[in-house]
Amino acid sequence: MTNLFSFLRAALVLALLLSGRAASAAPASPRIVSLNGTISEIICALGRQPQLVGVDVTSTYPEALTKLPKVGHNRNISAEGVLALNPTLVVGTTESLKPEVAAQLKAAGITVQLFKQDYSVAGTKQLIKEVAASFGATAQVPAVTAKLDADLAKVKKPAAAPKVLFIYARGAGTLMVAGQGTSVEKVMQLAGARNAATGFSDFKPLTAEALVAANPDVLLLFDSGLQSLGGKTGLLQIPGVAQTTAGRTGRVVEMDGQLLTGFGPRLGQATTELASKLK
Repeated sequence: MTNLFSFLRAALVLALLLSGRAASAAPASPRIVSLNGTISEIICALGRQPQLVGVDVTSTYPEALTKLPKVGHNRNISAEGVLALNPTLVVGTTESLKPEVAAQLKAAGITVQLFKQDYSVAGTKQLIKEVAASFGATAQVPAVTAKLDADLAKVKKPAAAPKVLFIYARGAGTLMVAGQGTSVEKVMQLAGARNAATGFSDFKPLTAEALVAANPDVLLLFDSGLQSLGGKTGLLQIPGVAQTTAGRTGRVVEMDGQLLTGFGPRLGQATTELASKLK
């Protein structure tokens, strides 16, 4: 009997040692810092939110992200701020991280994964698939894309396509308009509108002359941008605004910036909301 107890005790000790080794060998969950609001949304939609330990300031949805440490705006990220969060993985888009910062992070032993973003429905679905594949979450993709398709099916475009001018504002001293090929123009088109700004790509400073020449039917701004101008009243004080059709009729639309231009899982919601506000 004594020998039997000794054998059982030895077997138990061995089992505990082996289980301890297995536990120590199991890979730890990645500590992720996301430098792009859309990538952050996708990670959360795929059920990987608990792995996020820090985000950039554009990562505002879902609301739980607002409680995470911020590392600044993705266009002005410093390696030091990111490294302070001790991440094992940094993710973003090819446009959201300067090459020199990416090099610093890699030199510190951090894995950096950047995704290319295309501002279209097909591009959004592809981005969701690529992010999911990198996190081993492909099983969640059908549900996420099905929700996106269902939201897009609810879009009711205006009978006639209005001319819309998007103004990026950070106070009256910083006013830019969105040209061709921008994410803003792409979501306008999905919502049944056309860009009043033509003849240039990306963004350029707003001038009174160009504003009057464009003569938009609707002015579109981020809600934060409109607030920085003092609301609609402040916007109408900008030179040239009152002389446009939008200014005379008071047609000003404001939307959450990340929702409007993110081209992520909520693209259908953004398009539906914009289309309804353009009617």
